[in-house]
Amino acid sequence: MLACVDVDYRAVGAVAACVLFESWTTGESAGEIVERINEARPYEPGAFYKRELPCILAVLDNVRQPVRGIVVDGYVWLGDTQTPGLGARLYESLQQRVPVIGVAKTRFGQGEAASAVYRGRSRQPLFVTAAGMPVEDAARDITRMHGRFRIPTLLKRADQLCRNA
Repeated sequence: MLACVDVDYRAVGAVAACVLFESWTTGESAGEIVERINEARPYEPGAFYKRELPCILAVLDNVRQPVRGIVVDGYVWLGDTQTPGLGARLYESLQQRVPVIGVAKTRFGQGEAASAVYRGRSRQPLFVTAAGMPVEDAARDITRMHGRFRIPTLLKRADQLCRNA
C-alpha cells in the first residue's frame, strides 16, 4: 500500500488525513483516514516539522496495512541532502523502514536535492525529494501518479480531506 498524507491547521488543533492507494497509476483510494488533533504545536520558524510531524504520525498510526511508500506535501530535504525537512524527519521516525517522497510546489533555496517534475500541461514544476529511495525513482513515481493536472489526484484528495473535515 502507498499513502499520501497532509495536515490542515485550525484555530484550535489540526486535522491530518491519509489517502491509501495500491499503485502509482491508480486514481482511486483504497482507504481514507482522517484524524482530528486537539492540540497542535505552534509554528516555529525553521522547524516546521515540529508542528507537522506529530500530526502525520497520529494519522499513520491508524493505518492497518503495511505501507511501502509515503508522499508528503513538502520537502524531504531542504536544499541539499544534509539538511532534513519534514519528509526526512518522518523517514527517521519510521526507523528508515518506509521510503518518503516529498512533493513541494515551490523551490526551496537552490534545491540541489530536488528533481523538477512537470505534470499535465502545467508550466510550473513540482519539486520532488526523497529518503529511502533514489530521487530519480521518486520523480518517476510522482510523474506516473494519476491525474491530468499539476497536483496528483490522490495528493489533492488528502488536502481536501483535511480542509473539509
